[in-house]
Amino acid sequence: MPRVDVVIPVYNEEAALEKSILALREFLQKNCPIEWTVVVANNASTDSTIEIAKRLAERFQDVRYVHLDVKGRGRALRKAWLESDADIVAYMDVDLSTNLRFFPPLIQALVDGYDVAIGSRLMSASRVTRTLKREVISRCYNLLVRALFFTSFSDAQCGFKALTRLAARKLIPLVKDESWFFDTELLILAEKKGYRIKEVPVEWIEDLDSRVHIVRTATDDIKGLLRVRFHRLP
Repeated sequence: MPRVDVVIPVYNEEAALEKSILALREFLQKNCPIEWTVVVANNASTDSTIEIAKRLAERFQDVRYVHLDVKGRGRALRKAWLESDADIVAYMDVDLSTNLRFFPPLIQALVDGYDVAIGSRLMSASRVTRTLKREVISRCYNLLVRALFFTSFSDAQCGFKALTRLAARKLIPLVKDESWFFDTELLILAEKKGYRIKEVPVEWIEDLDSRVHIVRTATDDIKGLLRVRFHRLP
């Protein structure tokens, strides 16, 4: 049976971390048929996030943590995924905005032969609760991705993704971004290089206490798109 590392990238998440990890462990114990490990990827937190992660790792054998001194979600995923020896590497946001019941279908897609599996909030079967501002920005951004690169996936940004170890080892070294654009760049490269991508509809509820600055992140993402578009893909 394959094994999966479920990575949770965190930055200053002392209020949510323990509750979310306990909820995730409980779900995986009941609903994940393959062996799993939860990996907290702490990227330069300045609060007690790392102490909580250490305490959870000491308490549970199926919880590990990695620490980075430099901030960046993409940087945290790069380290955690490339250091993993699991057959499948995945990640989800610490707020668990995506309903966990969609995690098994994500993993099953890889077991069935896909290389990459992603949650999509923009499929017709998805159910999403978020502010109008975030909805508009997300839809416009994903339309821009498709217009620039003629990609087929609908949602580049949902924090709910999984890859086979082989795909991760081949693709991640090609990704230049170390922050929020990491996801989009990874998916563009995957599709252009012929990797099979499976989209899974999800239920998703916006976390109003999110650390993400929507406008600044969208601006950085657009800069990333232009960089990739006007430079030859590796």
